[in-house]
Amino acid sequence: MLSATRRPRRSAVVRRRWTAALGAVALVAGTASLAAPASALAVAAAPVDFATHCVPPPIAGIPPIDGTTTAEIAVDSHAPKVGDTVTVTYTVAKPAAANPVDLALPADIMTPTGKVTLGGAQSGSLTVTGPKKNPPVPGKGAFPPFSMTGTFTVTAPGSITLSPGDYNIHTSYIMELDTPCTVITPPAPVSETITATNQPGANERAIRLATASGKPGDRVTVTGTKFTPLASITVAGRAGPAETADKLTFTANATGGFTARLAVKDKATTGIVAYEGAAWAAESGAGPAAYTVIDDTPLPENSQKLNISVAAGTLSMSQAGDAVAMSAVNFGNGGASTGDLKTVTVKDFRGGPAGWSLTGKVTDFTGPGGRIDAGALSWTPVCATKQGSPSTCAAGSAGVVGSAGASLASTPNGALTGGEFTVDAKVSLNVPAFTPPGAYAAVLTLTLT
Repeated sequence: MLSATRRPRRSAVVRRRWTAALGAVALVAGTASLAAPASALAVAAAPVDFATHCVPPPIAGIPPIDGTTTAEIAVDSHAPKVGDTVTVTYTVAKPAAANPVDLALPADIMTPTGKVTLGGAQSGSLTVTGPKKNPPVPGKGAFPPFSMTGTFTVTAPGSITLSPGDYNIHTSYIMELDTPCTVITPPAPVSETITATNQPGANERAIRLATASGKPGDRVTVTGTKFTPLASITVAGRAGPAETADKLTFTANATGGFTARLAVKDKATTGIVAYEGAAWAAESGAGPAAYTVIDDTPLPENSQKLNISVAAGTLSMSQAGDAVAMSAVNFGNGGASTGDLKTVTVKDFRGGPAGWSLTGKVTDFTGPGGRIDAGALSWTPVCATKQGSPSTCAAGSAGVVGSAGASLASTPNGALTGGEFTVDAKVSLNVPAFTPPGAYAAVLTLTLT
């Protein structure tokens, strides 16, 4: 079932969340997620020791083992921003448990999984998993070191601590056996700390006119807020997509505000903009604010002047439903579960120079048997432009969506942009073989800016 919510960030940002339901699919026993490549890691942390309670498989006929685990946590970014995805590697250098049976274990039959505990500015835990890879282990011999990886999304600024948590050693040789090890006194000592910061804010520059109309040559008072402090500011008249000769340049005050009085002489002026630097850019400007020049030229006898105005609208999106049904896959085979995103309609009725971008990111698929990594979802976008639209829509590239996100569609900046567009996409989830049967679901969030 898909649910939709809308969360505007100023008038140009719209969010939609979709939950994709996936039926009867499965993953290799003991595997809870797909790992990110360890080669992305840049900094290793110092190891920590913690008391661990390990329970051998019942077939071993031996009691639980209380021992010490030596482990460390490493991350690929020590200074992420809110919304970034951080890759975490949990390395167990010295497991507390050993091979519980007399039988020697061959290479590449161990699959570790575990948890990493978050603290400080962000609480919770993340699942990590390792590859099915190990050297041979003699009967009753110590388990070798292993590493597991996973990801989490930063949701709050500040210092975030990472501590090693419970882990499980799954062996697939003759029979499937698990040796779960839990932290006796959680949480374990902190092994790594990162410092998260807020993302740079959206363009919040704004202007307000003291009056919306005037005669040719009248001065209009323009008030600006949230520009760069002490930046060079230009206030100019706009005749549709083009600037007029009515222009005034000055310096913003120490708080990024200003008040200017612009003489508007061009009778074609339909709006007023303000921007930083030498030329207009949507990222460093505000407006246009609607303004009408009242033509006071005397009319010929027995004539009438007809005046109209075209009001600027907003950037918005809507979707043709909130549930995406994806095809089932068979246990033991896995493969591609496919479906179609519900059509998204984008309406850009602002009538300005700025284009738009529609992006999406997805959470992990979760179900009764664990999860399927967000990186297993890919899409092939398609975008169509309604006839007569000033802009032309471009579909995003086919490829992985993932938790980091990808482009679904966009239009470029231009002298005059706008129009109506429909966006679709074929989606495909690569389901690992032997994923436990059941329904799996994920949330796809679309952001329009």
